[in-house]
Formats: sequence, C-alpha cells, structure tokens
Amino acid sequence: MDRRLIEAAQKGDVHQLLSLIKDDQFLMRSVALSGPDNPLHIACMVGNLQFVKEVLNMRPEFTKELNHEGFSPLHMAAANGDTKIVKELLKIDGNLCMVKGKERRIPLHYAVIKGRTQVIEELLLACEDSIRELTARGETSFHLAVKNNQFEALKSLVVHHKTYNKEDNFNQKDAQGDTILHLAVSRKQYEVIELMLDENFVTKGMLEVNSLNKRGLTPLDVLISEKGDFEIEEMLRLAGASGVENTNSGQWATQSDNRNVSTHEPSESEVGRERPRKPSKKLRDFFNYDKTIDTPNKVRHTLLVRAVLITTATYQAVLSTPGGVWQEDFSPTSNKTDTSDRSSPPPHTAGRAVMGTHKLSSYGPFLFFNSIGFFMSIHMINFLITKIPLRFELLISLLALISTYDTCMGAIAPNNTMSTFFTILSIVLPFLIPIMTRVTRDYFKRPRCVFPSTSASA
Repeated sequence: MDRRLIEAAQKGDVHQLLSLIKDDQFLMRSVALSGPDNPLHIACMVGNLQFVKEVLNMRPEFTKELNHEGFSPLHMAAANGDTKIVKELLKIDGNLCMVKGKERRIPLHYAVIKGRTQVIEELLLACEDSIRELTARGETSFHLAVKNNQFEALKSLVVHHKTYNKEDNFNQKDAQGDTILHLAVSRKQYEVIELMLDENFVTKGMLEVNSLNKRGLTPLDVLISEKGDFEIEEMLRLAGASGVENTNSGQWATQSDNRNVSTHEPSESEVGRERPRKPSKKLRDFFNYDKTIDTPNKVRHTLLVRAVLITTATYQAVLSTPGGVWQEDFSPTSNKTDTSDRSSPPPHTAGRAVMGTHKLSSYGPFLFFNSIGFFMSIHMINFLITKIPLRFELLISLLALISTYDTCMGAIAPNNTMSTFFTILSIVLPFLIPIMTRVTRDYFKRPRCVFPSTSASA
C-alpha cells in the first residue's frame, strides 16, 4: 500500500486522501494488490471517523476484508469501543457482525473481551444471532466475559437474554465442557456467581448448576478442587448444586447392572440422601495437591523449601547432639579416681558425644536415621535443581556441606570403631540413596498385569 495513503489514514487527513486519488484514480483499487491491509483498517484502528466515512463511500467492500492479524475494520472498532465508527460500519451491512476473524472470533467477542458495553448493545441490535457464535475454542460471549473479568459486559449480555427469552444460552459449554458457572467457580468470581444465581436476572431453573464438564466435574466439584470457598459453596448448595457422586446417583443401578458388579438397587431415600463429608476429610481435601492447578514450578519450590528445612534440621542435630559433647578429657587412672565410685563419669575424650558415651545403643540409631534424613534431603535438592543456572556452583556447595557433615559426625563419635563405621556410612549413603529411591519407585509404579478370571464351563 502507498506510504502516502498510510500516512493519510493515520492522520485522518481526508484532503490528502482526495488529493492522492485525484493524482491516481486507481489508487484505491491498487490497494487490493499490496497486501491484506487497507486504509479502512488503519482508520478504524486510529479512530478517524471522517476518514472512515470517506473510505466507505469509495470502497464499501473494504469492510469485509481481514488484515494480516485476522481483524476486520469492525473487529478493531469494537475492540477500541468506537461506537460511532461501529454504527457507520453497520450502516453498510448489518451482517458484518458475523465476520469471523482470528480463532473464529466475531466483533462481539472482542467487544466483550474489552468490556465495551455500548458497542455490545449496538452489535446485538444489528444482529441478535451473533450472540450464538462460538470461537474456535467453543467459547460463547459469556465464556469470554468470565475469562477476561468483564462483569459489566456479562451483566449486559445476561439482561439482553432475559429480555428476549434466550436464557438457554447460559448452559452452553466450551471445548473443555465448562459452562460459565464452571469458569466463574474456578476463578472464585463471587459477583458473577451471585448474578447467575439471582432470580431477578436468570429465571429459576434455567441455569444448570450440576452440569458436568469433560473432567466429569460439577461446578461444586470444581470449587472443592480449587481449595474451596465457604460463601460460594453455600450459594451453590442453596441453588441445588451437588457433587458428581450425588449427580450420578440416579444412574448407579443401571451402571451396576451393565457391569454385573452388584444386584442391589438403591432405594429412593438412598439416591436422594447426600452423605455428609467429615470435617477431617474436608481439611485434607483443602490442602491436597491438585495437578490441574498446581504448576510444576510451584511444586518444585515447595519441595525445595521442605528439603532445605530437613537438611538444616539434620545438620544441626549433628552439631548439637542430645546431651552435647564432653568439654575435657577424663581418665580414672590419670585422675586417681576411685573406679568404684558410681557418681564419677566414664572415661571420655573432649569433643566426643556425651550421649554416645552413656548410651551407645541409643546414639547409634539416632545418628544412623539422622544421616538418612540428611542425605535424602540432599538428594532431593540435587534432583530439583537439575537444568537450572549455576547448578555447578550449587553442587560444590552441597559437596562442601556433606564433607563438613561427615567430618563432624566422625569427630563426635564416642570411639574409633563408631567413627569408622559412620565414615563408611557417609560415603555409601550419597550413592545408595538415589539408587534405592529409583528402584523402589519403579517397582511400586510399574503396571500390574491383571489376568481376567475365567469361569468354569457348565
């Protein structure tokens, strides 16, 4: 496209446009050969109303063209909230509301995403059927309003549907099977949920509160999986919402017959009764790990914090063993002490563990299990810092920490035999723990072969 024409469109200079056309009467026709963009795209993006009017008089077919980003002029005007330009474009053709751009989005979708309530009203007035259009991801305008936190836009759409008796659209699902209630609950958008459950805006019974998404979850199940919210849960239950177990209870007998699992048929009281969840189970579910919302980075950060705390605690336990260490050497013969005196301490060396001298049977297991905790946490840290910057420096720090731990553990051992044993242990454990954890995990996680039972022939 001619650079002078681009500049005129950007400035909204109608006189320059007319001058260029006077010099080259085929200028506007040549735009079609220069690429997907046209002057109307630029004028709508900048918001030059007079320039838009002039271009529309010359080339009204520009209104249906998509630029290199997949936007029509009406897409741009709707997203920018230029109500006057939207009206001018719709005068040319009301069906421009149905032009699909990037990801099959129509102008109404962009008006909703940006919360342009006045533009939404104009677009719906020009073409009511546009409200039913779906994006490439199966999203309705309602889905887009919830996903982009546009409450006023959603409210405008709800009021329109209430007025024209089109409330069945509230229960449409996107590609993931989520309704707008699923999305609002997962994002804990209290005001959206309150609006959708308000009988003044949505006729009672028109909104399906127990609809299942592709994960087989109702909105209440989604709320619980998202760590819950007491007020929202109360609102949903008052509206008749329940979990998937109770939603599918009516199908239980049929499924059981098909699988030949049970011949018991639940009574009406059993089907309708909801088993209350224990407070302890609610608390456990609240803090459960949920792979659908907890990212790997978040989990790794959490595990690193725990591993560092364990490393610190076990390292400190070696530095400050129970009972401390002896402060001076003591030998009964050198100090001429009566060995029959039970109040006198046993022979010991300064710097050795008091607990190891008095209770060797307790000191050995203490140091053994403390070492397992220490080296296991070191293994976790090493595993979690894979492929991160400065990993080499971190490994050197961990090796230095292990060396000081081994030195301290050998130094405070009550005798040379114990010192030698734990020195060997400290050398073996760093290599043994990664192997044992990998073998154990692979064993318990391996697929089990289940052979179908065969019934004897009659």
